[in-house]
Amino acid sequence: MNWFFWLGLVIILAIVELETVNLLTIWFVLSGIVTIFVSYFWNNIVIEVSTFIILGIFFLITTRPLFKKYLHKKDIRTNLDQVVGMKGVVTESIKKGIVGEVKVAGKKWSAISQENLKVGDYCIIEEIKGVKLIVRKDVD
Repeated sequence: MNWFFWLGLVIILAIVELETVNLLTIWFVLSGIVTIFVSYFWNNIVIEVSTFIILGIFFLITTRPLFKKYLHKKDIRTNLDQVVGMKGVVTESIKKGIVGEVKVAGKKWSAISQENLKVGDYCIIEEIKGVKLIVRKDVD
């Protein structure tokens, strides 16, 4: 095949990658670049197509997991998430499944628990659902 074909394919795949950002076609862009050089030296369709497919799959399998690990961080904590795990004090009693109030890090929050908590009890923030804290009684 002519190297113009491979150049065109590389450009198309690069545009697809820029539009989707899935880290899928980029590996075939790289294998296409290598195939351009292969097609310049060997004018054999079997060698060119084999180079393109084998290198594309090789790059995909060996490097994609590494790039996904570093580019797509799943656990991005915000200031709001920092209260999870902290100790708070109940400022308005919480009955099982009924909203009360907890003070954590100097701020008051609506809170809910699966146990009864009275004013002055200490609690641990387990998670945040919407604008409510999910708490449990601190046993310490």
